[in-house]
Amino acid sequence: MSRARGSSPLLPQALRTPRCRLPAGNRCAAVTAALHRAQGSELCPGVLCPPGSSRADAVPCPPPLLQEDNHSYYVSRTYGPGDARLRGLWVDMAAANRSHVKIHGILSNTHRQASRIVLSFDFPFYGHLLRQVTIATGGFIFMGDVIHRMLTATQYVAPLMANFNPSYSRNSTVQYLDNGTVFVVQWDKVYLQGKEDMGSFTFQAALHSTGRIVFGYKEIPVPVLQISATQHPVKAGLSDAFMILNPSPEVPESRRRTIYEYHRVELDTSRITSMSAVEFTPLPTCLQHQSCEMCVTSELTFNCSWCHVLQRCSSGFDRYREEWLSYGCGQQSDEKSCEDLAEDDHYSAPPSSSLSPLEEDVAASTSSLFVDGLTTEDDTKLNQYAGSEGVGSSLPAKDAGAPVHTGTIVGIVLAVLLIAAIILAGIYINSHPTSNAALFFIERRPHRWPAMKFRNHGSHATYAEVEAAGHEKEGFVEAEQC
Repeated sequence: MSRARGSSPLLPQALRTPRCRLPAGNRCAAVTAALHRAQGSELCPGVLCPPGSSRADAVPCPPPLLQEDNHSYYVSRTYGPGDARLRGLWVDMAAANRSHVKIHGILSNTHRQASRIVLSFDFPFYGHLLRQVTIATGGFIFMGDVIHRMLTATQYVAPLMANFNPSYSRNSTVQYLDNGTVFVVQWDKVYLQGKEDMGSFTFQAALHSTGRIVFGYKEIPVPVLQISATQHPVKAGLSDAFMILNPSPEVPESRRRTIYEYHRVELDTSRITSMSAVEFTPLPTCLQHQSCEMCVTSELTFNCSWCHVLQRCSSGFDRYREEWLSYGCGQQSDEKSCEDLAEDDHYSAPPSSSLSPLEEDVAASTSSLFVDGLTTEDDTKLNQYAGSEGVGSSLPAKDAGAPVHTGTIVGIVLAVLLIAAIILAGIYINSHPTSNAALFFIERRPHRWPAMKFRNHGSHATYAEVEAAGHEKEGFVEAEQC
């Protein structure tokens, strides 16, 4: 008889681990019993009974404290209540340096909002180095570069994605910490929209500079399986995707972004309880190899190949997939050596080449989400407030991050300096009418110009000129009154 992974095997009565009897009225008894029923396990070999308990056939011992799973890109470890390692995984925001902790005023007072935050370090996510993320009120962090309407679909780090509404209570906050080595987002005492009677939730996600991700759960008042997913997705885990630009069938001149999810880690939400944690340790990827020799000799489970044109090692399934296939990197022979690749450039194609083979290859691998024109009940809006707490963004019509020529930048800088010099010269001449510069322009003015009257003559002519200039108006009035 086979059993699911994570549950304990059935053993003869004589070999079963003794159960633990807790003192009467001990709340731990109810908690451990609930955890036991949720996990469906009968035994807990190697787990000691809690202090103050006695061996008896009463409340079963807690379920296994550690469960490990391999997800190709990450290895996850789930720690149950009572595990001594939990203390080192939870980041105490109250005890942290207050200069590193910020309460997001906008997210803490809104519902279904998200805000972009710039990190102080490069965070490795699926092998890609990210410098900015988007915090959402719905219990997740969006990791994509392009903001769209389907933030809950993919490219996320979700300790507990659900329909949380931080604006319900004054005690509910969304706060984050960045000390240069770890970035922590904590949803503190947040309530589910329309289900406030379930109680408040407190949990966090920690992104370490090493690429390690930790989900910490301090207060989970109800089993996650009881949370409704009607108005908002309910899930926990990781996800990443790549984007492809395809011609739009409605408007031939424009292109549509299509998102393809290439990997997802889905956690067992039944194991998410109060005082539990999940730790994700990143595994090596092809992108970490910086040379052809290291790439082709890699012993990773991924099928790594080297593209000489891009000078990149990849399996072909990452955020650079469109560029990878646009340059024909997926067409090279696996039997070619690094010397052959360096001499043979015929497989490279310009970036503007047709992407029809790319569409065929990718569409067969996973499902897609068409970003343009989609509206769903689980849409999470990006806030429109600008400032230190985040800057709003929308899906651009053209490729973002186009390079700006140096000549254009130099021209703009020179124009700004020239305008500033003219303004400063005008202010100086206006405030020093007897200076050599002012007299120089007065002596050379045409006779048809109206006579210039200085402020000590009580004229408002100069005032009109300053008013036309704009922001100097108020300053001149103050000088006039002096």
